[in-house]
Amino acid sequence: MIGLDTNVIARIVLADDAAQTRQATAMLEAAQQRREEVSLSLPVVLELEWVLRSAAKLSKTAVITTLRHLLETELLQIEQEGALEYALHLYEGSKADFAECLFTAKYRMQGCRVMASFDVQACKLDGVVLPGDLLEDIRR
Repeated sequence: MIGLDTNVIARIVLADDAAQTRQATAMLEAAQQRREEVSLSLPVVLELEWVLRSAAKLSKTAVITTLRHLLETELLQIEQEGALEYALHLYEGSKADFAECLFTAKYRMQGCRVMASFDVQACKLDGVVLPGDLLEDIRR
């Protein structure tokens, strides 16, 4: 199994450096021919979202489409794929940052009943609460 760093998957997605894109694409094709799995960790996906949004200036819709395309790519094994799918669902329907959506999804998958956050937009997500509100709930 081969793990990809953010800069490798970013070259493939953005094709913004011809030489590196060719190398990364050729490596993936060779792995596919050998039937060797290629893995993306959630931290890499999180950093990729930041690169797509901040550095490449892609719209939220384009970022979501790109990440969903990665989920559908048979060659890629994405860590906790279900958490990523749920995070994209949350992100698409909210004003919360993708990171907050991913954190919420991961905590839910871990069995957490809520996530405490001071992020106002994140607190609009189901299962995300302000620490003060959670404190009152805990004390009851």
